[in-house]
Amino acid sequence: MHLKIITHEKVVFDEDVDEIYSRGVDGEFGILQNHIPVMNALDIGVTKVIQNGKAKYFTTMGGVLQFKDNEAIILTTTAEDGNNIDVARAKEALQRAQARLAEHNAEIDAKRAEAAIARAMARLKATLNK
Repeated sequence: MHLKIITHEKVVFDEDVDEIYSRGVDGEFGILQNHIPVMNALDIGVTKVIQNGKAKYFTTMGGVLQFKDNEAIILTTTAEDGNNIDVARAKEALQRAQARLAEHNAEIDAKRAEAAIARAMARLKATLNK
Protein backbone atom coordinates (compact mmCIF):
# COMPACT_ATOMS: atom_id res chain seq x y z
CA MET A 1 0.00 0.00 0.00
CA HIS A 2 1.09 3.57 -0.51
CA LEU A 3 1.32 6.40 2.03
CA LYS A 4 1.66 10.09 1.34
CA ILE A 5 2.07 12.61 4.19
CA ILE A 6 1.41 16.16 3.04
CA THR A 7 1.60 19.56 4.77
CA HIS A 8 0.79 22.98 3.35
CA GLU A 9 4.43 23.44 2.41
CA LYS A 10 5.66 20.06 1.20
CA VAL A 11 5.30 16.33 0.79
CA VAL A 12 7.00 14.85 3.86
CA PHE A 13 6.72 11.18 2.85
CA ASP A 14 5.59 9.45 -0.35
CA GLU A 15 6.44 5.74 -0.42
CA ASP A 16 5.05 2.22 -0.23
CA VAL A 17 4.64 0.83 3.30
CA ASP A 18 3.47 -2.40 4.92
CA GLU A 19 1.65 -1.01 7.99
CA ILE A 20 0.44 2.36 9.31
CA TYR A 21 -0.28 3.25 12.95
CA SER A 22 -1.45 6.67 14.06
CA ARG A 23 -3.36 8.56 16.72
CA GLY A 24 -6.86 9.76 15.93
CA VAL A 25 -8.98 12.03 18.09
CA ASP A 26 -10.80 8.88 19.30
CA GLY A 27 -7.61 6.91 20.04
CA GLU A 28 -4.89 4.96 18.29
CA PHE A 29 -5.54 2.86 15.19
CA GLY A 30 -3.70 0.75 12.63
CA ILE A 31 -4.12 0.06 8.95
CA LEU A 32 -2.89 -2.96 7.02
CA GLN A 33 -3.06 -3.69 3.32
CA ASN A 34 -6.61 -4.16 1.94
CA HIS A 35 -8.20 -2.37 4.92
CA ILE A 36 -11.73 -1.11 4.30
CA PRO A 37 -11.96 2.55 3.27
CA VAL A 38 -11.67 4.87 6.27
CA MET A 39 -11.33 8.55 7.06
CA ASN A 40 -10.11 9.57 10.49
CA ALA A 41 -9.43 12.93 12.16
CA LEU A 42 -5.91 12.90 13.61
CA ASP A 43 -4.81 14.18 16.99
CA ILE A 44 -1.38 15.58 17.84
CA GLY A 45 0.83 12.52 17.98
CA VAL A 46 3.12 10.14 16.16
CA THR A 47 2.43 8.18 13.00
CA LYS A 48 4.46 4.98 12.81
CA VAL A 49 4.95 3.19 9.51
CA ILE A 50 6.49 -0.21 8.94
CA GLN A 51 8.44 -0.41 5.71
CA ASN A 52 10.37 -3.55 4.80
CA GLY A 53 10.31 -4.67 8.45
CA LYS A 54 11.69 -1.37 9.78
CA ALA A 55 9.77 1.29 11.71
CA LYS A 56 9.77 4.96 10.73
CA TYR A 57 8.21 7.65 12.91
CA PHE A 58 6.62 10.97 11.92
CA THR A 59 5.00 13.64 14.05
CA THR A 60 1.54 14.51 12.80
CA MET A 61 0.05 17.61 14.36
CA GLY A 62 -3.62 16.98 13.75
CA GLY A 63 -5.16 16.74 10.32
CA VAL A 64 -6.93 13.89 8.59
CA LEU A 65 -6.06 10.44 7.25
CA GLN A 66 -7.93 8.95 4.31
CA PHE A 67 -7.45 5.33 3.20
CA LYS A 68 -9.02 3.80 0.10
CA ASP A 69 -7.85 1.20 -2.44
CA ASN A 70 -4.53 0.69 -0.61
CA GLU A 71 -3.74 4.41 -0.88
CA ALA A 72 -3.34 6.41 2.35
CA ILE A 73 -3.10 10.18 2.45
CA ILE A 74 -2.40 12.20 5.59
CA LEU A 75 -3.12 15.92 5.32
CA THR A 76 -1.73 17.79 8.31
CA THR A 77 -0.56 21.28 9.19
CA THR A 78 2.83 20.03 10.41
CA ALA A 79 4.65 16.73 10.00
CA GLU A 80 8.26 15.88 10.75
CA ASP A 81 10.41 12.83 10.15
CA GLY A 82 11.56 11.59 13.56
CA ASN A 83 15.13 11.34 12.27
CA ASN A 84 15.19 15.08 11.54
CA ILE A 85 13.95 16.34 14.91
CA ASP A 86 16.34 18.29 17.15
CA VAL A 87 15.92 16.47 20.49
CA ALA A 88 17.50 19.25 22.58
CA ARG A 89 15.20 21.86 21.03
CA ALA A 90 12.13 19.66 21.62
CA LYS A 91 13.11 19.16 25.28
CA GLU A 92 13.55 22.92 25.73
CA ALA A 93 10.13 23.57 24.18
CA LEU A 94 8.58 21.00 26.53
CA GLN A 95 10.20 22.62 29.58
CA ARG A 96 9.08 26.12 28.51
CA ALA A 97 5.50 24.98 27.98
CA GLN A 98 5.40 23.10 31.30
CA ALA A 99 6.78 26.18 33.08
CA ARG A 100 4.11 28.41 31.49
CA LEU A 101 1.38 26.01 32.57
CA ALA A 102 2.77 25.77 36.12
CA GLU A 103 2.71 29.56 36.59
CA HIS A 104 -1.02 29.51 37.41
CA ASN A 105 -1.25 32.99 35.91
CA ALA A 106 -4.70 33.97 34.66
CA GLU A 107 -3.16 35.57 31.59
CA ILE A 108 -1.57 32.30 30.48
CA ASP A 109 -3.63 30.51 27.88
CA ALA A 110 -3.75 26.99 29.34
CA LYS A 111 -5.01 25.44 26.10
CA ARG A 112 -2.06 26.87 24.14
CA ALA A 113 0.41 25.65 26.75
CA GLU A 114 -1.18 22.17 26.77
CA ALA A 115 -1.01 22.03 22.96
CA ALA A 116 2.65 23.07 23.08
CA ILE A 117 3.33 20.28 25.57
CA ALA A 118 1.55 17.76 23.33
CA ARG A 119 3.57 18.87 20.29
CA ALA A 120 6.88 18.68 22.15
CA MET A 121 6.05 15.24 23.56
CA ALA A 122 5.10 13.98 20.10
CA ARG A 123 8.43 15.23 18.73
CA LEU A 124 10.32 13.45 21.51
CA LYS A 125 8.33 10.24 21.02
CA ALA A 126 9.08 10.31 17.28
CA THR A 127 12.82 10.41 18.02
CA LEU A 128 12.84 7.22 20.09
CA ASN A 129 14.30 5.25 17.17
CA LYS A 130 17.36 7.52 16.89
